[in-house]
Amino acid sequence: MSTYDVIVVGGGIGGPALATVLARAKLSVLLLEQSEVYADRVRGEWIAPWGVAETKRLDIYKTLLAAGAHHLTRHVTYGESVRPKDAEAHALNMGIFFPEIAGPLTIGHPKHCQTLFDAALAAGADGRRGANVTEVTLGAEPSVTFIDHNGPQTARARLVVGADGRTSTVREVARVELHQDPPHHWFAGLLVEGAEGWDADVQAIGTEGDFSYLAFPQGGGRVRVYGGYALDQARRFKGPDGARRFLDSFAMECAPANQALVAGRPAGPLLSYINADSWTDEPYAQGAVLVGDAAGWNDPILGLGLSITYRDVRIVSDILLASRDWSPQAFRPYAEERRERMRRLRFAATIQARLDMEFDPAARRRRERHHERSAADPSLSAYGVAIMGGPERAPAEVFTDANFARILDLEGAPR
Repeated sequence: MSTYDVIVVGGGIGGPALATVLARAKLSVLLLEQSEVYADRVRGEWIAPWGVAETKRLDIYKTLLAAGAHHLTRHVTYGESVRPKDAEAHALNMGIFFPEIAGPLTIGHPKHCQTLFDAALAAGADGRRGANVTEVTLGAEPSVTFIDHNGPQTARARLVVGADGRTSTVREVARVELHQDPPHHWFAGLLVEGAEGWDADVQAIGTEGDFSYLAFPQGGGRVRVYGGYALDQARRFKGPDGARRFLDSFAMECAPANQALVAGRPAGPLLSYINADSWTDEPYAQGAVLVGDAAGWNDPILGLGLSITYRDVRIVSDILLASRDWSPQAFRPYAEERRERMRRLRFAATIQARLDMEFDPAARRRRERHHERSAADPSLSAYGVAIMGGPERAPAEVFTDANFARILDLEGAPR
């Protein structure tokens, strides 16, 4: 039976990133990934400026750039109550959050995963692809049993890291409770190619009628687009022509630049997800710690999954490299920071969903009213600092029930 310092279950983003950092520090790491080839999962391709800062702290940033990661420098918010020229004239400079970071970073998910897996191997981790985990044992003597090309194997370690996503086996074995908010809307994603008319430095969002969208260019005429629509429209983009109808939904009077997206071609699957926040209070147990989606995730409307994961990896790796004490008590600071981080991001996501992903006449009036009020009182948009600059960068008083009601112009609105 092989023995390691750490066994990482899950070779997507968080697992290989953590394995790379630990292996560079000369810890023995076994990295297990079930897939043989990384597939387009229609998520995990945009890193907020605060997440980019984490990749720099982990010494992974240059690796991503070498793999073709692409910086975005401006953000445009389109809307029914705003003239397109006015929206574009007030584009947000994405370099304001960190002086050394030009803006968010985009990179295709399959390439992102493969780049990190290769980096882990180069750092000295023992990486296995096609590894199907059949049993996880935690406690004082953690072990993982898996089947790969060499047949059934069991490995021991001082710690098992669950980086195995939303349906985490490690989380289940550790009996870590997952909390989840009710779903609010549908969110579909598609990779588009042939969109050379789209400005490669500009990301955009907008809502018109019964559809809301986000667009994140990756360079070379490729743009990852997302669209939000009501829960009662589950079959809106089903069928063989669903991708085409999805792209046609981007034809908006408020966002004429979207014609470049409509003219593009689907370059991957169209997948839809129900949006909701999920979180854990204590993402650890004896013999295990969770990172990334395994520890809970933010509503993808904010696109912060990668940033959350890189912060998880940085904090957990700091703990593991600072001391040989890897007991549950050692991970309490991680749990406390993550609990408050996710609470603040739930706050921001709920506001964004209420503003952008509701489509009745009252919602349209709310958007128009918010645009007018926030122009006069910028503090109504202070929660946005948490999205781009990091949840700790906004004052604590931003994330209160009273401020929630103030932002949405409500009285005593529950959160």
